[in-house]
Amino acid sequence: MNGDLMRDITREEIETYQRDGVVLLKNQFNQEWIEFLRNLAEEDMNTPGKLKHELADASDSGRFFVNTFLWHRSSEFKKFVFESPARKVVSALMKASKVNIVFDQLLIKEPNTKTRTHWHHDLTYWPISGDSVCTLWLALDDATAETGAVEYIKGSHKWGVKYRPTAFRPEIEYAEDLPEVPDVDATREKFDIVQYELKPGDCTVHHGLTLHGAPGNQTPTRRRRAHVTRWAGDEVVYDPRPNVQPMLFDPEIPAGAPLDSDLWPVVWRV
Repeated sequence: MNGDLMRDITREEIETYQRDGVVLLKNQFNQEWIEFLRNLAEEDMNTPGKLKHELADASDSGRFFVNTFLWHRSSEFKKFVFESPARKVVSALMKASKVNIVFDQLLIKEPNTKTRTHWHHDLTYWPISGDSVCTLWLALDDATAETGAVEYIKGSHKWGVKYRPTAFRPEIEYAEDLPEVPDVDATREKFDIVQYELKPGDCTVHHGLTLHGAPGNQTPTRRRRAHVTRWAGDEVVYDPRPNVQPMLFDPEIPAGAPLDSDLWPVVWRV
């Protein structure tokens, strides 16, 4: 499969990412990559594993499936991380001379899944720090307001605030002394909220401090599958802290060191 960019990232798209903390990229991955990931997603959903979780509320008849650190355990997912255009996309947007993969993930909301993804930003969940951290959210199905397309607060990555992570699973408690995420849904008029609708092959890229959340999948028949990759650029360093999201294994690097390791390898250099 072709790992070249289907099209160059434009100056306007780079400026949008830097200014808003999120950008929509249309037609960035070809159908071959999408079918490749769809097939992997189906296989993964039907195979038990210790890092797979069902996040739908107990009263929810739908299914919100999540799996993480896919590429470490699958040569096929590794192929996407190391060979797809994703690494070049994020390098261009972050203006990074090298990029490390932090981890990859499936986020799948099946039809009739009421559970929403609460408002949060990503960086405070992870034992890393630095400004060049982003998430590439690749649509494998049509993502619409009805199926659960992600909403973003434009410019929130520049607020100068790090919010306390809110657990997606009840058995996890994040104890870092940080302010709570504001009640966005109760005060939506205060924020510049954007919700992009995506076709398969479209993606968004958002900054690690951009606040975002997503509604449930309200449709009776349409799926909302996404493959998500988390990336870090040049100046990002290891920042171990108690009660953050566990990584797959210890990176065996000192605090404050670049991420370059077996856990977070460099996958692209300009």
